[in-house]
Amino acid sequence: MVSPLKVEFHFDFGSPNAYLAEFALPGIEKRTGVKFEYVPVLLGGVYKATGNRSPGETLQGIKNKGEYQALENARFVRRHNITTFKPNPFFPVNTLMLMRGAVAAQFENVFEKYFRAAYHHMWEEPKKMDDLEVFRSAFISSGIDIEKLMARAHQDEVKKKLIELTTDAVNRGAFGSPTFFVGREMFFGKDQLRDVEESIVEQTSHVVANTA
Repeated sequence: MVSPLKVEFHFDFGSPNAYLAEFALPGIEKRTGVKFEYVPVLLGGVYKATGNRSPGETLQGIKNKGEYQALENARFVRRHNITTFKPNPFFPVNTLMLMRGAVAAQFENVFEKYFRAAYHHMWEEPKKMDDLEVFRSAFISSGIDIEKLMARAHQDEVKKKLIELTTDAVNRGAFGSPTFFVGREMFFGKDQLRDVEESIVEQTSHVVANTA
């Protein structure tokens, strides 16, 4: 029996590009019939393991490149009719609490609600989400039992799981967020989503052909 194609979205709430990219995923799912697996990774850990740095650092002092990236972002926002995005004035935000919370939310089967709330408070009504009191108040306002989740997030199994997911992503080639895996194929960045969809179609067609 052939296993279904595994398609993954590796994200960190601190990445605005991961926030924007996620808007395109439902359309890809509808057109291809696949479901993305949402995989939390700690972007700081990815950077440390790969020697990478954030675009905010790497673009400093480079004429025209930052302006072009802003243009590409504007094009992406228009293409996907994204009206909710607001730059976070506290960027960059340390996302360790947020990402441990995401793993805890998966363990507690409340991931979807937590995921939506986290993105809302990072990129729709932006807050300093690495401030513990701000963090707590934000999730409480979204109806999340954040005390229960944070108690779970402090358990070793959650901490180890986030480390494992981050390490695995790096071992498979990741160096930033968002990263997508279609089977064994890796794609980086929101601007590769058309290639992601093409790869899904190609690989699922190949599976169907082999089982026909």
